[in-house]
Amino acid sequence: MKRIVFTIASMLVVGPATVLAQDGISEKGDAILGAWINAPGDAKFEIYKRNDAYFGKITWGTRGAAKDVKNPDPRLRDRDLVGLTILNSFVFEGENTWGDGTIYDPNDGKTYSCKLTLTSAAKLDVRGFVGLSLFGRTETWTKINP
Repeated sequence: MKRIVFTIASMLVVGPATVLAQDGISEKGDAILGAWINAPGDAKFEIYKRNDAYFGKITWGTRGAAKDVKNPDPRLRDRDLVGLTILNSFVFEGENTWGDGTIYDPNDGKTYSCKLTLTSAAKLDVRGFVGLSLFGRTETWTKINP
């Protein structure tokens, strides 16, 4: 009987602590939420959260193109670039890093593995790569109204 009471008491104490720890992780993960502008200043993005994953869509600027004309799927070439989700399914890994996601580049119609690293409250390194992160390119985005 003592064992049952101890188990129930432990669950009541440890359970809320676990939830608080998870919320703390979630809050840190949410640091990338909001509006961002790319390095050249010709495109803006909105990073948002859906369930436990992070996504990003184009909200302004398309480097001169209005449609997704470079998409390898002919059926998708007529879709608008503004509103297009290009960052997909990122997971907060801790240490200001989000991984396991992809980035779609409308300039070449390809999707790349991607890693996001928050280097300061207002700077986000977006690294797209093929295979290993070593083989890729990084662009730094700046948060709008941090």
